[in-house]
Amino acid sequence: MKKIVQTIFAVLALTFVFSACSSTKNTVSSTSTVSRGKFVGTWNLTNVSYDGLVPNAVQNVFDQAPPNAFVGSVWKLTNSGNGVYTLSGGASQTIFWSVYNEGGSTQFQFKKLYEGDKAKNVQEGYRLVIASINDASMTLQSPVAVGNGTGYIIYNFTKGQ
Repeated sequence: MKKIVQTIFAVLALTFVFSACSSTKNTVSSTSTVSRGKFVGTWNLTNVSYDGLVPNAVQNVFDQAPPNAFVGSVWKLTNSGNGVYTLSGGASQTIFWSVYNEGGSTQFQFKKLYEGDKAKNVQEGYRLVIASINDASMTLQSPVAVGNGTGYIIYNFTKGQ
């Protein structure tokens, strides 16, 4: 009888250990919430590439220019959510940005602001999937519908000084 109780106890203990490890593993492997602070600073868009898309298939992003026109752009993001990006040709755009966390997806989102606009009154904006971010670089992906699937425009940034 003592042996049966010890076996049951061992099985229950192992079940508890495995379930505890399993939930920890899921938390780590799922898309985690990214804090706003990770984005604050000056970012340089160094490269645009494509996954599942033919280069130059997309002629206009952010209702402004072709994706490659953003290479060399500088994005300045403040902790208050205000920001501005400047294309290498000199054109600047004021934005209001935030991080969107919902349903296991974490995205960088922004709205374009024009003179006299208040962010709360602007309804349209853009969302990019956060593929990776650390203190030195970030990669954002913009999904594009292609036939029955999805391709991505991939934006690679490095943190400026």
